[in-house]
Amino acid sequence: MKQVTQTLRTGEVEVNEVPIPSINDTSILVKNTVSVISAGTEKTKIDMGKKNLLQKAKARPDLVKQVLQKVNTEGLRKTLRTVKSRLDSPSPLGYSCTGTVVAAGGLVEGIQPGDRVACGGADYANHAEFVSIPRNLIARVPDNVSDEEAAFTTVGAIALQGVRLAEPKLGETFLVLGLGLLGQIAVQLLRANGCNVIATDLDIALVNQAKKFGAIAATPGSDIAGLCKELTSGHGVDGVLVCAGTASNQPIELCGEATRSKGRVVVVGAVRMDIPREDYFKKEISIVISRSYGPGRYDPFYEENGNDYPLAYVRFTEQRNMQTFLDLISQKKVDVTSLVSHRFTVEQAAEAYHLIEGAKKEPYLGILMQYQSNDSSLTHPSRIETNSNPINSSKIGLSFFGAGNYATASLLPPIVENSKVQLRGLVTASGRTAQGVAKQFGFSYCAAEFDEILTEDTDAIMVTTRHDTHASSVIAAVNAQKHVYVEKPLALTVNELALIDNAKQSNPHSQIMVGFNRRFAPCTKHVINHFKPITTPLIVNIRVNAGHIPKEHWIQDPHTGGGRIIGEGCHFVDLASAIVQSNPKTVHAFGTARNDKSALLNDNVIINLSFENGSVASITYISDGSKALQKEYVEVFGGGRSAVINDFKEAILYSSDTTKEVLKQPSQDKGQSMMINSWIDSLKSGESCIDYNCLLSNSLASIMAVESMMIGSSMNVDLSILSSID
Repeated sequence: MKQVTQTLRTGEVEVNEVPIPSINDTSILVKNTVSVISAGTEKTKIDMGKKNLLQKAKARPDLVKQVLQKVNTEGLRKTLRTVKSRLDSPSPLGYSCTGTVVAAGGLVEGIQPGDRVACGGADYANHAEFVSIPRNLIARVPDNVSDEEAAFTTVGAIALQGVRLAEPKLGETFLVLGLGLLGQIAVQLLRANGCNVIATDLDIALVNQAKKFGAIAATPGSDIAGLCKELTSGHGVDGVLVCAGTASNQPIELCGEATRSKGRVVVVGAVRMDIPREDYFKKEISIVISRSYGPGRYDPFYEENGNDYPLAYVRFTEQRNMQTFLDLISQKKVDVTSLVSHRFTVEQAAEAYHLIEGAKKEPYLGILMQYQSNDSSLTHPSRIETNSNPINSSKIGLSFFGAGNYATASLLPPIVENSKVQLRGLVTASGRTAQGVAKQFGFSYCAAEFDEILTEDTDAIMVTTRHDTHASSVIAAVNAQKHVYVEKPLALTVNELALIDNAKQSNPHSQIMVGFNRRFAPCTKHVINHFKPITTPLIVNIRVNAGHIPKEHWIQDPHTGGGRIIGEGCHFVDLASAIVQSNPKTVHAFGTARNDKSALLNDNVIINLSFENGSVASITYISDGSKALQKEYVEVFGGGRSAVINDFKEAILYSSDTTKEVLKQPSQDKGQSMMINSWIDSLKSGESCIDYNCLLSNSLASIMAVESMMIGSSMNVDLSILSSID
């Protein structure tokens, strides 16, 4: 299918062929007919892309700070590799569209194939022939509303949410600053609420357009504050909606001058907000920033997981705002048709963006992108070829399922440098980034479905998707007699581990590898070698200053991420196992007592382990610590020797009362490159680089650590329980 994307490095807008996105139980697949280019929001993104690297840095000092922090912890080379990958990855454009439902997930209620729906969401409702939309970001289109009108729904919901926050009352007077799409719609909504509206913009044509909707014109350069007072008997307007987009502070200053005592200011657009205290303090003006389409925006529980808020408690969510706006169009209370200035086909996307960039000197307002509507079938090619190089059967044919930030920054670069591998297929969860990543790293093709990489041209598969897909993907790969590498964790539950083990026993020649990279780090290797002569058990202490992750993050979702102990704590269970050279025997975990944390999601935890060879380890995993302290610190003791790993930047080895050796790394190295190369070598040799039972035991111990917190006692790490599960 065709999709419009922008490459951040160059700002270039392209129309790419990408796989049709997949859906889950709570999403809908829609064939677009029309989408709206939001000239304000999308122009900001386009303008950022057109800047050179120095200009980008000046515009986003927050990102520069993150890059510098990454250089400090991970080194310049890896940081540059990550930045290059982000800059070169195509980014989808668009967030407001309409089309026809092609398929609906099994848990979606009230929507059938063939229904017309309006769609929203910057990560979903893109300029593309097909889009996959969560159920709470769609609204059914009334029969008397055209597709072109419905395409404005998300933009209209943004304006509507701003108006709701302004709490307009019949007979009040409002000033609308900025008369692009949002401002023109806001004028109409306020008029529909029975308010007097004063409208202004730097463009006289937009002011004249607002006059047609019943607004009082405040022409550019006029005394706007004076006009507001003149029309309100000297009091000032009851409220202001700021719908402009500018780096200037002038709109906020004007709001203070034009608003009455105890008035309201609602900021809908992106403007500078250095609030002048004098006017706002003396008048006690309320100011609020409107959050996009309404309640539910940026909440994964609502948007991604499809959980609605009860109407009695949240009357207007973003979805209900979308539906309300469609109803207003249906009732002829809002006119968006007259706002349309241009129509382009999706193939003409570059021309459309030249218009908002200013390359074409003509006025614009509502810009529509149109798609062929005569075919709603899915008869598009299942594979999209991205590299014409012939298959080299002497190399390992490696395919990927998932290509997020970690995969593109830490896994793919060393794979590309390995001459023993040829990248074959790429499948991503959404399909939106598949073609860009496939071209960037030299994959032969990208595809929409996981089954496409289970074919004969693939020898091994790397699974780097979200945690809830790991077990099922490993099982499918092993049953297809493929070798498989899966990012940690291997599984989220004991039942999933049992199913994986059953598949492995049925296909013993398929290797399973888990991305436990820290055991391959140079510092870890130094420590293991340091204790090789020691025959007595070891004592290991690992402190992980993991840092805070918001509860809304997907890893904190019990079903998707499984929590941080299973999802990340498994790294350190494996690290301890590698250092002591033994599999875990028992696990006993303790978590801090907090009202807002269940055992599964507790991320302030101590995990105590005993191992089959008599060694012991304690892992302290902390989310509440200071970022000023290094993240990972490991101590090892035994046989008169000691060792320290300091954030995988240096290993300090102690051999006697006086002997100390410090082995520094050029930069932080957590072992990803060495892990990848060792795994590839193991595929060639047929000898696994990590014993399968070791992987299984460490994964089981991590899951049992959570169960130990649930029951408050120690648990045996016994692989025989896997064979007892049906």
